[in-house]
Amino acid sequence: MTEITVVRPRTGWQLLDWKELRRYRDLFYFLVWRDVKIQYKQTVLGFLWAIVQPLFSMVIFSTVFGRMAKVPSDGIPYPVFSFAALLPWTYFANSLTQSSQSLITDSNLLTKVYFPRLIIPITPVLAKLVDLFVSMGILALMMVYYGIRPSANLLLIPVLLILLIMTAAGAGLWLSALAIQYRDIKFIMTFAVQLLMYAAPVVWPVSLVPDRYRLIYGIYPMAGIIDGFRSALLGRATSWDLIALAAVSATLLLLTGMLYFRRTEKVFADVA
Repeated sequence: MTEITVVRPRTGWQLLDWKELRRYRDLFYFLVWRDVKIQYKQTVLGFLWAIVQPLFSMVIFSTVFGRMAKVPSDGIPYPVFSFAALLPWTYFANSLTQSSQSLITDSNLLTKVYFPRLIIPITPVLAKLVDLFVSMGILALMMVYYGIRPSANLLLIPVLLILLIMTAAGAGLWLSALAIQYRDIKFIMTFAVQLLMYAAPVVWPVSLVPDRYRLIYGIYPMAGIIDGFRSALLGRATSWDLIALAAVSATLLLLTGMLYFRRTEKVFADVA
């Protein structure tokens, strides 16, 4: 008897197939580890490059905004003030940049084998966590140098980290699905990331935002996440309203990103 395999499209619609993702977890792990190794392969400094970008940015910001422009830092030494914000921002910016181009970079995989396409844009989001954790060690040394003691707010870090991952993943899903169809996204990202950074409270404190615009500003999820990281790490008062808005915005961004990605993934192999 001849065995016949019939391939049929799925019935119904599902936002996320956890069983399928679990079935391909080895591939997921391999792609994440591949991104980590490739980034630092054949480099002299290796993982030290993870701290170079935020460290040099901190030096420039401290000189230009801290000393020359006299931007307030809520009583915190400006180097620590800016570096605590640069950690989540650098992670978000790098994850977003690589995730937006991930489908184009791995187009050879799209056209050859089947696997959950959702894995590709999520891979750089998880891989960049290594850089974030390495940079946190430098922040810890800076806090010791400036005599800053962490408070109980440090327990909020895992929650903020989840929101940060959700925001990067949601934006990455949107942009990767758009970029593979519209290659203009690659050029837009060049200045969009810079614009988003100055819109976030990286070089200036949230206290400068007028109260009447605070809730509107909180719709931008990185505002609450960055201010939350700064508050949790440096022992400042926590802006719960901004964190709550960031949680809502990050959730909506992730859900809509998954929805758009799943609805457009059927054309990826054709346009890759």
